[in-house]
Amino acid sequence: MVLGLSYLDIGVLALYFGVIVYIGIRSSLKIKKEEDYFLGGRQFGKLFSTFASFGQATSADGPAGVATTTFKNGASGIWSSLLMLFATPLFWITAPWLRRLRITTMGDFYEQRYASRKMAATYALVGTIGMMGLLSVGYKAVTTTAMAMTGKPDSALTATEKIEKEKADRLFELSNENFTYLSQAEKQELTELRQENPRALFSYFSEDVLIWTICFIVLFYTALGGLEAAFYTDLLQGVFIILLSIILIPFAWSAINEQFGGSGMMQALSHLHEQLPESTFEIFGSPATLDFTWYFIVMAALVSGMTVVAQPNQLVTAGAAKSEDAARTGFVTGTFMKRIVTILWGMVGLCAILLYGGKIMNSDFVWGHATTQLLAPLGLGLVGLMLASLMAALMSTADCLMITVSGLVVNNFYKYFFPNHSARHYIWAGRISGGVFLIGAAIITTQFDTILQILKFIWEFFVVFVAAFWLGLKWRRANRIAAWSSILLTFTLFYLIPTLLPNIFPALRTDESLTKLTKSRIVTRNYEVKAVDLENRKHDIAQWEKLPQSEKEQVKKPEELSLGGYNAVSYAMPRQAIFWSKGVSTSKADTRYGRGYIYLELYLLDRLGWDLSKNPYALNETIRLGIRLLFPFLVLFVIAWSTKPDQQEYLADFYRKMRTRAVDNSLLKQQPTTETLLFPNSNWELYTWNKKDRTGFLLACLIVILIIGLLYLMVSLGS
Repeated sequence: MVLGLSYLDIGVLALYFGVIVYIGIRSSLKIKKEEDYFLGGRQFGKLFSTFASFGQATSADGPAGVATTTFKNGASGIWSSLLMLFATPLFWITAPWLRRLRITTMGDFYEQRYASRKMAATYALVGTIGMMGLLSVGYKAVTTTAMAMTGKPDSALTATEKIEKEKADRLFELSNENFTYLSQAEKQELTELRQENPRALFSYFSEDVLIWTICFIVLFYTALGGLEAAFYTDLLQGVFIILLSIILIPFAWSAINEQFGGSGMMQALSHLHEQLPESTFEIFGSPATLDFTWYFIVMAALVSGMTVVAQPNQLVTAGAAKSEDAARTGFVTGTFMKRIVTILWGMVGLCAILLYGGKIMNSDFVWGHATTQLLAPLGLGLVGLMLASLMAALMSTADCLMITVSGLVVNNFYKYFFPNHSARHYIWAGRISGGVFLIGAAIITTQFDTILQILKFIWEFFVVFVAAFWLGLKWRRANRIAAWSSILLTFTLFYLIPTLLPNIFPALRTDESLTKLTKSRIVTRNYEVKAVDLENRKHDIAQWEKLPQSEKEQVKKPEELSLGGYNAVSYAMPRQAIFWSKGVSTSKADTRYGRGYIYLELYLLDRLGWDLSKNPYALNETIRLGIRLLFPFLVLFVIAWSTKPDQQEYLADFYRKMRTRAVDNSLLKQQPTTETLLFPNSNWELYTWNKKDRTGFLLACLIVILIIGLLYLMVSLGS
């Protein structure tokens, strides 16, 4: 064993890294011009486009993240990664548009459509920062999981680490008790330990060292080989991702049967339903995630579906395909593959609840802990294979994002200041800017303990450009002034002012009107009593018996339960912040203060007389997302109608290009226009659908229904 890994595990990792470095060197020999580096010569068919889309959409935060949210919240936690499912049929229509643009970067769209290099440069800078934050999510996930897989045994801990671990174990013990039946002394101890937040896991590896190691490996093979190296490794890494999504499940089922008796898949699934509370298997409306209401899911899917198409990385997989058929097939198929493996990750999380429910303090370590417990005893190098697979998941995202950002910076920013250089010069500028991007993402990762707020921020951030993109494609009346107004006003009102105000006026963070919370709600559900409920109730009664007599008089003794009967379970929904992006915390002096930036739109609604504290948190979030999506469109519409339209010369060229289907890499002037306008005498560029458009869209909608059915099947089998 070396640093918690067997020699066979280390051998598997070395072999994997050797193969992808070889791919990078081999691909570098083919690069002759900029398009070869940034878009692989637009030569990729359906297979490579599928795995590129799958690899780009699936980073290391996917498996570990879904397992974490499922471990904490039950089956409904799968929605943390499944929200985009409902937007996937839309990609069947939008992917061909991205291929028809025939551009190198998404920044080129703003330059060509609005004749503004400054708008393209602005998009390049903002998009680069956004992609850094997106990549930092994957960095964080893979390093956290790797640390869980290489944890030190108690015998290897230092004296200081042993003391901290003892505190963490005590915190975990108290956190798992029913808070109602803790003594006052125990409640005070729990509060103090939560503030201290001691570590429970100590790894042989430094998290920072892991981050920088992955960063430089990706930098080496992608900087050499460009997008071709990225796509070839995405094919390899896509296989690894699918493998890691499946490999843990049979071993988890075997461990469940070994603990509870029996054999086979169905017996293991039966044990899950017999041993876990019924609420664990609720997909919609679970008390654990009551805020995932149907209306929030619909709004979140709409926002993500609209903004994701405007993100810089979406052009790469569609734009690099040799035809729009390859682009749409690869984009949609790869995205659906991600939705299917998401359900498999959720199964690992459900199994982990039963196997490790009382053993893991930090749910972020679930995937790594399960890997070590289930695969390491076999001695087959499977831990190394899992670690390689997780790194593959991260790298398949990192390489595409690196090429995306390289193209953005070089074509839309660097060339603005340094024009008229050779292709070789710009390729090297792309390699250097890509390296800066990877290093920047690594630096961001080392500055944060949690990535949840980062991910949420990045996901919403591209509403800044969403109206300029969509209306630029579909409305000839959209002009440069209106696009700039939409971009700048949306950014200023939703991000710049809300971020600056609390820093300029710190008193805002403690203002009572800004720190109010949603009202407390009690949700009661009736569940059939199972064996696990009986054990939990016996434990609660024992805890009550140990209370001092003075405290017993204040807390009612829990009633005994009978197997097969029904138990009314009440859940106190937590009060949640309304106006702050990172919530509201309480200081030691019992003063509430807001964290993050302000949601000015919600504060304005509240001041106008709508008491948002009476709304469920999900409704407030739905309203906020709706406002952020609608506002930039309204601004662009109003300004465009109030100002003169742009010159028709470049608009005619742009829309002729969009009406010409990209069947291969032939020059645009050699191809006839193929689209028929739905409203030919208007300013709207809406095309009639042909048989392939209709069939593909309806088939994609059917697959959405089938995937939801698969999710229901997963949580129902064995019940």
